Amino acid sequence: MLLVAALAQAQTARKFTLNLTDDGKAQMVCFLPATPSGKAIVGVPGGGYSVLSNTHEGYLASEWLNGQGISYFVVNYRLPNGDRTLPISDVENGIRIVRDSAAVWGINPHDVGIMGFSAGGHLASVISTHAAFDVRPDFSILFYPVISMDEAVSHKWSCRNFLGEEGQKNPELVRDFSTQNAVRRHLTPPALIIMASDDRLVPPVTNGVQYYSAMRNAGNECAMYIYPTGDHGFGFGPWFKYHDQMLTDIGNWLNARHTPKQGAVKVACIGNSITDGHGIEMAPQYGYPALLQKKLGDGYWVKNFGVSGRTMLNKGDFPYMNEMAWKDALAFKPDIVVIKLGTNDSKPQNWQHSAEFKHDLQQMITSLRPDLAQPKKKGKKKAAADTATPKIILCTPIPAFKSSWDINENIIKNEIIPIEQEVAREYGLQVIDLHTLFADGEQMVQPDGIHPNEKGVQRIAEAVGEAIRK
Repeated sequence: MLLVAALAQAQTARKFTLNLTDDGKAQMVCFLPATPSGKAIVGVPGGGYSVLSNTHEGYLASEWLNGQGISYFVVNYRLPNGDRTLPISDVENGIRIVRDSAAVWGINPHDVGIMGFSAGGHLASVISTHAAFDVRPDFSILFYPVISMDEAVSHKWSCRNFLGEEGQKNPELVRDFSTQNAVRRHLTPPALIIMASDDRLVPPVTNGVQYYSAMRNAGNECAMYIYPTGDHGFGFGPWFKYHDQMLTDIGNWLNARHTPKQGAVKVACIGNSITDGHGIEMAPQYGYPALLQKKLGDGYWVKNFGVSGRTMLNKGDFPYMNEMAWKDALAFKPDIVVIKLGTNDSKPQNWQHSAEFKHDLQQMITSLRPDLAQPKKKGKKKAAADTATPKIILCTPIPAFKSSWDINENIIKNEIIPIEQEVAREYGLQVIDLHTLFADGEQMVQPDGIHPNEKGVQRIAEAVGEAIRK
């Protein structure tokens, strides 16, 4: 046993503590492995938001994680006492430091996860669903997490300590920070949820299972392991009956995750329901951006920023540029952007603002490429320099074979596409003419006549992949 302990301890090459606040009330204890794999995890202990259980729900995980080559950082956050911004800002600051120091610590900044326990699981889920893109983790591991902020179905003191007694009386706050309600398709990171069926403190069905259901309903990557016994708070304690099985399950899940290579070409797919993958089961894994990732290979990192029902028009019923996905797409700092919008703009309530379509498309382009917003010289058109990033590819809408949802094919073909082509010429953008590609492709769309089916998303992925390679 002494030899095993010595070998495990040897896996940690360096341990040190950083202050997260000037007064030192929040700290991060760092465990760097002898042989880093590039993966990192920020640990968030539990304790009902009243204490920090940072031994078995914190430091005890360091030996196993470092033995897997995973850098580990335990955040000893400030307790909220009704001010939820304190723990949230401490954990976000910890993630920011890890990513900022990635090159020095042998970490892939795009492979930084979060692991939270109980109330710390709630905090980890808040960061996963509410945080800005630059401090949102790439994956989450949630041990018997508090998810609901409704004390009637959750852990009463976690709810009260996080929101405060006044916050508990605010239905909007309770709903917003019951994080199953904040899961976003494509945007919420993959999650692994670990619980015991006999947990008497945080009911699994109204907490962890709810988060899993929200993730699965969104089509996001998620796994859940519910062990027969263990009650609450087992953490990384070796006394947990299923400890060894749990470590195997966690290791297998982590190893199975697709991790973007450092330096991979970043591709942002912006669009409406056709990009989002409406009608495609598990679209985050089988929609056109996911198929594009498979075609391009690991030298590329493709992310889906599609949102169903959205318009290019800022005065449309659901403007894309009002969405969290748009903010994320900008923060992603892509090398290539594929824009496929315009279908929903053809609806009567939206196309009444047709005079602004060109301006709003130009606004999107110049937000992605501020250099293209510079005044053009007299007699010369704006042109996207080959060396400037991101390279923007504009896709025309596919045909509307039916007028479902009042989508109008005549407006798409005769008004929207000509404007898109005009703007593409003005800015020197590459265009993929999906409308022509699908002209005789009614067999490639779903019965609604609007959304591509499995054959259709395959065709879009092929066309976009070919354009990117060129």
